[in-house]
Amino acid sequence: MPLQFSDLGIHKELQKRLIDLEISVPTEVQHKVIPFILEKKKDLVALAKTGTGKTAAFGLPLLQLINPEENSVQAVIMAPTRELGQQIYNNMVLYASYNPEIAVVGVFGGATIKSQVDILKRTTHIVVATPGRLIDLIERKAIDITNIKYFVLDEADEMISALSTEVETIFKEIPKLTRTLLFTATMPGAIKQLVQNYLSKNAITIEADMATVGHQGIQHQYTVVEPIEKLEVLLHFLYAREGQQGIIFCKTKAAVNKLGKNLAKNKFSSGTLHGSLTQGIRDRVMDQFREGHINVLVATDLAARGIDVKEISYVINYHLPDTYEAYVHRSGRTARAGAEGLSLTILQKEEVVDIADFEKELGIKFQEVKKADAGSIEENNALLWARKIFKTKPNRTVSNDFKSKVKTIFHHLTKEELIEKVLANHLNHLAQTNSGKSITEASTKQDKKK
Repeated sequence: MPLQFSDLGIHKELQKRLIDLEISVPTEVQHKVIPFILEKKKDLVALAKTGTGKTAAFGLPLLQLINPEENSVQAVIMAPTRELGQQIYNNMVLYASYNPEIAVVGVFGGATIKSQVDILKRTTHIVVATPGRLIDLIERKAIDITNIKYFVLDEADEMISALSTEVETIFKEIPKLTRTLLFTATMPGAIKQLVQNYLSKNAITIEADMATVGHQGIQHQYTVVEPIEKLEVLLHFLYAREGQQGIIFCKTKAAVNKLGKNLAKNKFSSGTLHGSLTQGIRDRVMDQFREGHINVLVATDLAARGIDVKEISYVINYHLPDTYEAYVHRSGRTARAGAEGLSLTILQKEEVVDIADFEKELGIKFQEVKKADAGSIEENNALLWARKIFKTKPNRTVSNDFKSKVKTIFHHLTKEELIEKVLANHLNHLAQTNSGKSITEASTKQDKKK
């Protein structure tokens, strides 16, 4: 019989709430971490991949350890981004609903400082926060964390890579006796240094679901393209996967915006996500993605933290990430909750040498897949062209007289004949355009030789 939450020390009232939420069997990280937090007094470093149920692993025992009669902040849960913080906060509120006396508050960017200051004036036991907003509230003396008992860092490797100064500032605010629970998908040098500097010397490390750090259930593939082919190869892939949800990762906000415009131009159901967008826009895009109204999300690394959508079928690295940790977090957006997924990296020739390093460091194996051939891409481009026509709205300013003249020209053609002629015209136009490009390129090369 599978292990139950009752076996881990979760009390009956909370078990009933989990049943209401259709959470019945603990994941490996929950199995290992929950009893440790409830029974031990030591600091914890939990090494677990994304999508394995970490929020419940630290959230459920924290709810049992909180004293609702004590009117003070007893636990702070910190996340690297607003999206992940909001996700943790929502889950904690759901778990805590079995006991209305436990107050959970979320403080992130996107809401006004004043509204959060007002909320914190009420009884607050658990605070879920992003580092920047938490420091702001501390400086305003709107929150006191100098007596907290528990400090949780979720996705610590992502947090320390972008927000190391803020994290260290907060560590200096909390008492030395605070119990720290650190969750991370990877252990880069910066995390090891953080553990050494701020966690107790008898901190325990627990690993869960880490048979391979690159995630089970994920196919890791790469394809090699010329720079000029990159977009066409991507569009070919997306057309073949139409109807499935996926995330495309770019290195910069500018690249996200540019690619997002190209996808929109080609009539793909897509949205963009990066740190310069307002919180309202980010929330709207994420809601559309979660609800399935958007199939493709183009995002930067940090902006994509907190995306927990089980149906994500694939991840595309439009740019190879700079760090191994970033690749782990990117690919971890797919194959969640036991599903299978694909992580495809689109490379240029000079980047292929880096693949061996990723394989060695992460303990994974990449499979090279051949890029779509010229014929397939030409066919795909024609299908994209046809879809653009299908989705084009009629021009209401065209006069009926002019429409009548055009209809007269096509009057004797059947639907099939019209399609054949329009398609042939499009392909001939493409051939002439490409031929013109080739002549221009050849002339340019000759000019350079001269």
